Amino acid sequence: MNRSVLFLFLFIGLTLTAQAQIPNGLQVPNGFGQTTFPGSTTGGSTSFGGIDDSTKVIYGPKSTRYILEDDVFNNREKLYTMDTTMDDTHRFLYVQRLQNLYQDLGNLGTPMKPVFVDVPQQLGAQTGYSVFSPYAYQPAQVKYFNTKSPFTDMYLALGGRNQNILRFDFAQNITPRWNVGFNSQRFTSQKQFGTSGSNDPTKLLAQNWGFLGHTNYRSKNDKYTLLAHFINMNHSIDEQGGVIPGTNLDGTPNDYAYTGDALLVSASTNTQGPHGNEIRNDWHVYHQYVLDQGIQVFHRLDYNRHKNSYHDENLATNLSFYPTLLGDTSSIHQDARFRLLENQFGLKGIYKRNESAFNYRAYLRSRIYGQYTRYNTSGSNFNEYETRRTETFLGGWLGYYFPDSLSQLTAELEYQIGGGYRLEGQLNSKFLTAGYSSILANPTLLQERFQSHVFFWRNNFSLRGYNHAFGKLNLRYKKLLLQPGLDYYLLSNYVYFDTNAVVRQDQGSFSVLRAGLGYHFELGKFLASGQAYYTVQSRQDALRTPPFFMNARLQYELLYAKVLYIQVGVDLHYKSPYYADAYMPLTQQFHLQNQQRVEGYVLADVFANLRVNRTRLFVKLTHANQGVFQPGYFVAPNFLAMRRGFAFGVDWYLFD
Repeated sequence: MNRSVLFLFLFIGLTLTAQAQIPNGLQVPNGFGQTTFPGSTTGGSTSFGGIDDSTKVIYGPKSTRYILEDDVFNNREKLYTMDTTMDDTHRFLYVQRLQNLYQDLGNLGTPMKPVFVDVPQQLGAQTGYSVFSPYAYQPAQVKYFNTKSPFTDMYLALGGRNQNILRFDFAQNITPRWNVGFNSQRFTSQKQFGTSGSNDPTKLLAQNWGFLGHTNYRSKNDKYTLLAHFINMNHSIDEQGGVIPGTNLDGTPNDYAYTGDALLVSASTNTQGPHGNEIRNDWHVYHQYVLDQGIQVFHRLDYNRHKNSYHDENLATNLSFYPTLLGDTSSIHQDARFRLLENQFGLKGIYKRNESAFNYRAYLRSRIYGQYTRYNTSGSNFNEYETRRTETFLGGWLGYYFPDSLSQLTAELEYQIGGGYRLEGQLNSKFLTAGYSSILANPTLLQERFQSHVFFWRNNFSLRGYNHAFGKLNLRYKKLLLQPGLDYYLLSNYVYFDTNAVVRQDQGSFSVLRAGLGYHFELGKFLASGQAYYTVQSRQDALRTPPFFMNARLQYELLYAKVLYIQVGVDLHYKSPYYADAYMPLTQQFHLQNQQRVEGYVLADVFANLRVNRTRLFVKLTHANQGVFQPGYFVAPNFLAMRRGFAFGVDWYLFD
């Protein structure tokens, strides 16, 4: 019966894809819109599944478990069950899943960047092309399953204003110790301005295809463990440059021209306009072997192939959008290809004594990479340049787990031979989380060198310095949880893109202080939660952040007819007005601007999440308060937030 339903669902999904250009799924971090800790069982989870002849439940969320590589790597024995809560089910857009801590250009699939300080997470040179990275499957979130029966997760979101998502996930054990599975995703969005109507053949704005294949194996004696995955993403977007302000019927300016013309246009309605693209193929293998008690050897292998491109075939018309021009005025063709082979070898282990434990790790990491960039100089004539290097790192990690099993102290040091280091230390306990990190990292390859007939630079920048001290308290009184926190950043030799979209390095240092407060209050079936930040900076000329930032939720739960669980509520979000970064599609970089303040608007989304057995659904009215105080607002310079829309979604688990 379930297989028939499965094929019916797939047929409906494919039909919708053909009619509405709905893409093929997409992985949500930690599950369907979930932002709580993986494996959470709050919110009234149920466990229905396969049934034997006596109608006894055999398969369900508790019989389908998964592990994360980070836990295996750090010798944490954790098994997660599938999330069946309704919390955050309605958050189907990426920016909302990421707690609005990222800025995009208002629509699904548009470039994204962090709102606050973006600290490098890894030593070693990176490509610099990262605005589409959040739309790919994330290596750290890959779930390696152990299933008692075939597991299927089907997800469909029909978002407001033609923002549509389709995802299909599957995992099955081949043997009791070997599991294979895959996730597939596709999403699309349509332009909200710069089109000639619903029949415009160029109305498609962004589209994304994604695939994740994964497998895991452990030997019979549990000494050998293998985790491996392959990630593919093909993301493309028609770049519009922003909307041109319109004019009302009475001749007054219309700043909120949702159906106005675009700054970047195509040569005709039958040809594609300026467009960007990212293709990535990432292979990853991790395996370890237990030599003796407290001694393990491990190896990580990564091979990445990325390609980022930008084309504008109508440069003569779009010339005024670009700040400079160094040559041919007919077209732009820019392609950057990146190849990386990375190996990490090491020893690790854990020693347990009574209720406490000591964990260690020592490793050698090597990277061989090259970035090859090709650009046209005139017509079909091309130049090419490349950057090829090898890098070697030595690192060590120590961890102590206290007897209460809730507290741990960790420290890690990694040194790049020839320059650069990363130092991190953190204390986690029931009442306090505190830590310090310091990293001296290379600028990105794009920041070092970029050549085109619009921009040209070759830089020998100094290493960038990031020092970050942080602390957060967990204060609980009955049903109220308060989490006051403080983050302090000291940034040195900061690299940024100026108002002309040209890369610069600041030779001094400046500081950023951010105070925050998170809260969670439950009274019966009522919930109020959220977080707020207030940020001050010693300087504003290289980094722009909103002084005040706020997320809030008001929610009420009820049970209807003993089987239908319902959450109804409203999500609120606000940033104070600030000069948010503008976007340059040629380099795929955000840059400073002093022309337009954005945000300064309270966004309200009204939602209802529902659950019947293990199926979750949502209905949502996005931007419900549009027109109450003003017609709309800007989320980035020249880019308006989406208008009011109605969204619907379903997430369906099958465990047999």
